[in-house]
Amino acid sequence: MSLVLKLPPRLVRWGMNLWPPLAGAGIRVRRIAPDFREVVVEMPLGPLNRNAFGAHFGGSLYAMTDPFFVLMLYHNLGPDYVIWDRAASIDYVAAGRSRVRAVLKVTDQDLRTIGRMTESGSKHLHLFHADVVDAEDLLVARVEKLVYLRRRRPTQEDTMYTPVRRARASAVALRSGST
Repeated sequence: MSLVLKLPPRLVRWGMNLWPPLAGAGIRVRRIAPDFREVVVEMPLGPLNRNAFGAHFGGSLYAMTDPFFVLMLYHNLGPDYVIWDRAASIDYVAAGRSRVRAVLKVTDQDLRTIGRMTESGSKHLHLFHADVVDAEDLLVARVEKLVYLRRRRPTQEDTMYTPVRRARASAVALRSGST
């Protein structure tokens, strides 16, 4: 996922719009904020995402929100964090029979809480909410996403090249006669 960290929002949006799990359902990413703190997604009602009752298929409504909280957090927290979707739930409130939209947000408060809770290396499960609304702004579904976060533990490679390690390695090399 490190390549994704280097891409600007415009290219991430373009790539997500071509990604088969979203494109196949007709889901379109309309906007990714420059700071990756807000994503707007839309989905028209069409033959590929319509259920037997003429409304949006529930799996497609969920797919609108699925990858985005992890993506936004990864861009805001960086590679020093382990970030995974842990659980999700969706409450279908009303049948969506028109274009639907979801605005997903990561707030300053979310980032402060995550930083504080993971400061010591502990895991943190953070709950996010997103509403899916129709063309008239009526609530269609309410999504909750539980995201697992933890600061990465330093690996041997991470600590191997610190100044103290380098000095020790040099001293060992000198004692053993290899340079």
